[in-house]
Amino acid sequence: MAQHYALSFSGGKDSMLALDRAVRSGLHVEYLLTLFDEDSQRVRFHGVPIALIQAQADALGIPLLRYPTRPETFEPVFLQSLADLRQRGVTGIIFGNIHLADVRAWYEERTTAAGLSHIEPLWGDAPADLVRECLARGYEATLTCIELERAKPAWLGATLTEQLVQDFERSGIDPCGERGEYHTFVSNGPLFAHPLATRTGAIMTMPGFQLIDMLLE
Repeated sequence: MAQHYALSFSGGKDSMLALDRAVRSGLHVEYLLTLFDEDSQRVRFHGVPIALIQAQADALGIPLLRYPTRPETFEPVFLQSLADLRQRGVTGIIFGNIHLADVRAWYEERTTAAGLSHIEPLWGDAPADLVRECLARGYEATLTCIELERAKPAWLGATLTEQLVQDFERSGIDPCGERGEYHTFVSNGPLFAHPLATRTGAIMTMPGFQLIDMLLE
């Protein structure tokens, strides 16, 4: 029986690399699935407006399924999204988790309970290798959010480069920011039909974090 996949998509480098690996391995990704904050209209933690996620999906040529949530509705909305995917004929979901076992377990338990297969193309690989694979594949990413306690203010709004990865390593953080040290937005790469023309906007400070707005030109 043919397998049909959706991919949990934040617009950042890890979900993009998961998509890249899935496509290269021959999986047919029919939908991108994004849950976002209903009040701010942004992807939680990344701080990226849902309109930019839509622009990514359009450039990737993959339909985007958008689900607004609030903290108290996240789980029921996620469960509804799984039911909707089943109705659309999807048989499995691809995630971009790397090594946080509790996060993976939360999604895997609910995905498999909904009768969908759970795919983790990045799981268990070294974060330093993954972030460099993202660069080697030609993806262009901007740091949209930093954790003030562990990240440097100069990283906010910076383009992801080998030099920046080395700075991550010298600072002792997870090179992929897997523990929330930083988040990214990808604007170009081999799966894009065209690059997204973006610029950074205002800086917003929240408890423990700083975000920089991403705008389409």
